[in-house]
This record gives sequence, structure tokens and C-alpha cells, in this order.
Amino acid sequence: MDRRVVFSDRLLPYLLLLPQLAITAVFFYWPAAQAVRQSVLRQDAFGIRTQFVWFENFQDLLDDPNWRASALTTLVFSGAVAFLAMAIALLLAVLADRDLRGRGAWRTLLIWPYALAPAIAALLWGFMFHPSIGLVARALGQLGIAWDHKINGGQALLLVIVAAAWKQVSYNFIFFLAGLQAIPRSVLEAASIDGAGGTRRFWTIVFPLLAPTTFFLLAVNLVYAFFDTFGTIHALTQGGPGKATETLIYRAYLDGVVNLNLGASAAQSVVLMLLVIGLTALQFRALDRKVHY
Repeated sequence: MDRRVVFSDRLLPYLLLLPQLAITAVFFYWPAAQAVRQSVLRQDAFGIRTQFVWFENFQDLLDDPNWRASALTTLVFSGAVAFLAMAIALLLAVLADRDLRGRGAWRTLLIWPYALAPAIAALLWGFMFHPSIGLVARALGQLGIAWDHKINGGQALLLVIVAAAWKQVSYNFIFFLAGLQAIPRSVLEAASIDGAGGTRRFWTIVFPLLAPTTFFLLAVNLVYAFFDTFGTIHALTQGGPGKATETLIYRAYLDGVVNLNLGASAAQSVVLMLLVIGLTALQFRALDRKVHY
């Protein structure tokens, strides 16, 4: 029987939605509109005169080889963070879903890293991989691996990827564990009786049933990698060495806050927003057909 909530007052539903709509309008639509407006303007060095330049900021942006390099870095960084965070979280969720002694304590410990701020998590990884005093860096040195992410761009990019992915593992772990617990045990028991091993059960039954959760987390992790990793990069490498870890969100910060080029920064923000919207729409179009709810 389908039960629906019926409001006696037609105005009440809108009043209940009003606080959330107000928050969305103030903290999302209004800043987004301001960014679009600023992206077609150009100010002088003192911020006194403002000139309407149409799409010149976007043209300068696309013609800049440094911006294109940052865009490529962002794609590599975001893909690696999403894949690494989701793969590790899925593995931990599968292990935590088993009947192990003290699994409640293990689940709690695996959730804790999500409570850390990105900058704090980055500092922890920075201490461990510090070229002079870091425990991990010294261990790598004993193995013959010269680790110094302050001068090696590849090592710096690898470090920010690992730090950003580690921060997101706990979030993914919660959803994967909830998805695993929602799978009927009778289905797994029937497959086991039919002779399917653990690996085959996972790939033919468990993982396809986790498709909605995986699809949701893929979109969330890509958005996280594009936007919410600013604190990690700023605390660890500040976009360096050189421009090895300069993603689009960090470049927008440098142009807008450090260099006070508000027009270019706003144009980058608009392009980044459109890029994320396009990637999300592409995911829904390409992957949603293969997801069975």
C-alpha cells in the first residue's frame, strides 16, 4: 500500500523548504552568479577601474599553456584520488563485513580519519614523508629510494594523491559497508551452495549489487578531488615544486587571492564548474544505464 503525506495547508510545504532553499541561494547561487559576472570583467592593478571585456578572460585562459598543464594535472590527480580512495575503501569494507572479533572497534577506527580537516591530514603525511625527519622517507632512503617531494615533481604529485585519497577512504568505507550489509545473505548462501568461490561471488553478485553505491561514490569522489583537496595541496606542496601539483582549484586561488587577478580567477572558477558539471552529466549518461537499482 502506497502511503503519501498530504498537507492540509498548501503553504506549509513551501515554508518547510524555505530554509534549505535560502541556504542554497545564499551560499551557492549567489556566489556562482557573482563568479559569472566577474569572469567578463577586468580590473586595473589598483582595483579602481573595471572594464567589460566579454569573453577575453576565457580566451586568455584557453591560450595559456600553464592553465592547460594545470587542467591535465587536475584530471590525472582527480582520477587517481577517486580510484585509490574507492578501491581501498571497498577492500576494507569487505574485510570489515566479515564475522571477525572486535569488528565494531575496527569499523570505528576506520571512520575516524574522516573527522580530520584536510590540512591536518596533509600535515600528518608531510611529517611522515619529510625528506630529513620523516620516518617513511628515511625508510625509503634505506631501501635506496631517494625521497624528496620538495624538489621532485612526480613524488610531490604522488604524495598529494595518497594524502587526499586517505582522507576520503573513511567516507567511502561507510557507504560500501552499508551497501554490503544490505545484500541479502540468502543470495550469497545460494551461490556458495552452487559451488561459487569467494572471488566469483564477489564479482558476479556482490559488486553488481553495489553498482548504485559505486556510481554515487564515483560522482562524489570526483567532485571532492576537484574542489575539496585545496587544503591538502596548500598544506603539503603549495602547488610545487614548480607547477607539478598545481590543480585548477589551486591555480584559481593563486590568480585571485595571491595575484589579485579577479577576472582570470573568476573565469577559471566558471570553467571548473562547467567541467565538473559536464563530467557528472557524462557519468550519468554513460554509467547510469549499467546501474541496476
